[in-house]
Amino acid sequence: MSHVVIRGIPFATRLRAAKGGAKQLLEHDRARAKKFLAGKSHHTPLNALSSRIPSATSGGNSSIDVTDSGVTYTMQVGVGNPATQYTLLIDTGSSNTWVGADLAYNPTSSSQNTGNTINVSYGSGTMSGTEYTDTVTLGSSLVIQNQGVGVASSAQGFEGVDGILGVGPVDLTEGTVSNTADVPTVTDNLYAQGTISSNLLGIAYEPSSNAEVANGELTFGGTDSTKYTGTLNTVPLTTTSPASQYWGINQSVSYGTGQTILNTTAGIVDTGTTLLLLATEAFQAYQQATGATQDSTTGLLTITPQQYTNLQSLYFNIGNVTYEFTPNAQIWPRNLNSILGGEEGQIYLIVSDLGSSFGSGLDFINGFGWLQRFYTVFDTGNKQLSVATTAYTDADTN
Repeated sequence: MSHVVIRGIPFATRLRAAKGGAKQLLEHDRARAKKFLAGKSHHTPLNALSSRIPSATSGGNSSIDVTDSGVTYTMQVGVGNPATQYTLLIDTGSSNTWVGADLAYNPTSSSQNTGNTINVSYGSGTMSGTEYTDTVTLGSSLVIQNQGVGVASSAQGFEGVDGILGVGPVDLTEGTVSNTADVPTVTDNLYAQGTISSNLLGIAYEPSSNAEVANGELTFGGTDSTKYTGTLNTVPLTTTSPASQYWGINQSVSYGTGQTILNTTAGIVDTGTTLLLLATEAFQAYQQATGATQDSTTGLLTITPQQYTNLQSLYFNIGNVTYEFTPNAQIWPRNLNSILGGEEGQIYLIVSDLGSSFGSGLDFINGFGWLQRFYTVFDTGNKQLSVATTAYTDADTN
């Protein structure tokens, strides 16, 4: 199959922190983190075997552009035949795909009501409803038959989006749908149906000083070598729980070249978290090293222009490879301060407190602010994650 890039249609409003400002954003991220720390308690797990994904005999990889919404990333997903287009939040921290938070589900001839109920809690939001199977279209070459799709009768915490495109590990769906062991993800089914040749997802995001721009790309079934520089560094998923239940890896973090603020530990890479969250001790060390103060309006750390001049890079060591997270990468895009409810020209840091102590089994979340600077590959088939630098790793866009 040829490599094809399909552009999503921009949506007028997205999930963003405009109403509650950055404090709502912080609450969202920390509530989500608390749920992660509790392990697979999005639900009551079932004692059932995971479904086996058949091997594919054909297929390639295809890419979809996604839209930067200032706080999260969303993409257009078609459900049904003919398809209704829904704006879905891309989430590597959950695995159910569902619609109906805003735009109502429109059953068609391809829609089948399973009669089963679905209930998912995200910490920062909840949904409940009915599970259907339906045709799901991610792009003209990425059409999935009989994909499990939740249809929300109740959804809270999802303003500006129609639902979730869950691309986390399939085990996270255990217990979310009645009478069902688990629900294969869209990536699982693309692979099982022979549409893609590998059960993996490549994610390329770019930093931007504007909201509502198509500046990211998802590649299902492969990687896009035009989106990264150098080589991919591949590491196994961590075995430390609860990080092991998500897209978890081991890493250490240093401030500058001489101060380790987070010793090698487990955490996760997550598109659904906006900020870069560190265990409380690491966050406190970072705040002390930077001289940052907590802004009373936004709840974020803020620094003066002089402190920004002196700000050092953060260094992430992943699989014995060190990745530089530059001073510019550590700040919120100043042109988007209004989304935070912040002041024009003020410098806000995206590093924040995870809200739990070191040694919890999940001591960091590399959220989308981090993902904008590195190419990542979520490899379900081989239970590993890959990282590479990009042309935007050291960009000064913020």
